[in-house]
Amino acid sequence: MHYLTSLALLATTLVLTAGCFNASAEVLQTPHAQLGPRPFYLLDKLSPGDLKDKLSACAGSRTVYTASDFSIGHRGAALLFPEHTKEGYLAGARMGAGILECDVTFTSDGNLVCRHAQCDLHTTTNILETPLAAKCTVPPKVSRAGRLKNGPEVKCCSSDLTLAEFKSLRGKMDAANVNARTIAEYMDATSRYRTDLYAAEGTVMTVQEAAELFEDLGRKHTPELKEGDPAAAVSVEDVFGSQANYAQALVNVMATVGVEPENTWLQSFNFTDVIYWVDNTDYGVQAVFLDGRDPAAVAAAPPPTTEFSALKDAGVNIIAPPIPMLLTRVGDKIIPSIYAERAKAAGLDIISWTTERSGPIVAGGPLDGSFYYQSTLDAIKDDGDILRIIDILAQDVGIVGLFSDWPATTTFYANCMDL
Repeated sequence: MHYLTSLALLATTLVLTAGCFNASAEVLQTPHAQLGPRPFYLLDKLSPGDLKDKLSACAGSRTVYTASDFSIGHRGAALLFPEHTKEGYLAGARMGAGILECDVTFTSDGNLVCRHAQCDLHTTTNILETPLAAKCTVPPKVSRAGRLKNGPEVKCCSSDLTLAEFKSLRGKMDAANVNARTIAEYMDATSRYRTDLYAAEGTVMTVQEAAELFEDLGRKHTPELKEGDPAAAVSVEDVFGSQANYAQALVNVMATVGVEPENTWLQSFNFTDVIYWVDNTDYGVQAVFLDGRDPAAVAAAPPPTTEFSALKDAGVNIIAPPIPMLLTRVGDKIIPSIYAERAKAAGLDIISWTTERSGPIVAGGPLDGSFYYQSTLDAIKDDGDILRIIDILAQDVGIVGLFSDWPATTTFYANCMDL
């Protein structure tokens, strides 16, 4: 009897456990978001005023937050999770990112994979501690005593590997100590405001796997086609024959998965990619031209309205510059830049990048990643100003979406402002 009772209890436990796993899967398939404490920490830091009053009223009355297309998961949830990994994408979806980003590059056998650059495996994966390090474009040179001799030159590319080899890697936080004495020191370089807590098992993904995951999660897609690295041992032309074939290969993956064009925002810094999609595919209507110019140079000589009108005339509907290109300041007041005003005047929609990608904001102190605040540094004083910048981008500039390394913050704002 004791044996049968034990079997019955075991069976009951298995059923309940299975139910818990199913329930977890169902949670991911709902639009409900799990924000955690950070948005409310930022709200606590926000200076008193109308914005704080409105967001505080929302925080005090709202019990359910939902996914929003305004909230775009930049590489997943890259503030604390390894970028372009399954774990990071799940975190971004749980935090209510309505759109998730997979940066697109390729392996030597022509498979598209999610990485920020063709040659970033030495900083974003564990390749240097595996035998595959020997296949790198510039492999590490290690003395018999274990001393790393060429840290600044090491370069490992997705295109150095086959798909099977790529899939054997583990994603880690993007960081490297190029002056390290050993491989272990080289890899142990995560920024002080990030963490390795979630980096133990970063599952790298193909573009097709990511697209299938986003579909399963009920999220939308913004894959970015990355340009080839001229220093890589294998080029785009070597694998695809031409840049146009490379751009088409991304479209083919999205179509194979069954991703609808209206749920897709293909992106590229390469204007020829964008025009190819506009002229040759159903995905071109929402193709995004990423503007990678230096914000300081653009502020000094803003493009004329005719430049933006020419984009519109060519069939480009969306432009995506970085945050500092869209904002400037007058004293302590942050206002839209001339660039922002002219882009809107030409009828372009604007998406911007990237919030929550910098270290803590401390008045008068150093700021890691200050690129994203360079046009407004003298007008911000603490982390609460992150919400103020998001508000100005949304309400005054009129952006339609914002990339974030921690989408809970943009999801919180979008819900409270009914975006």
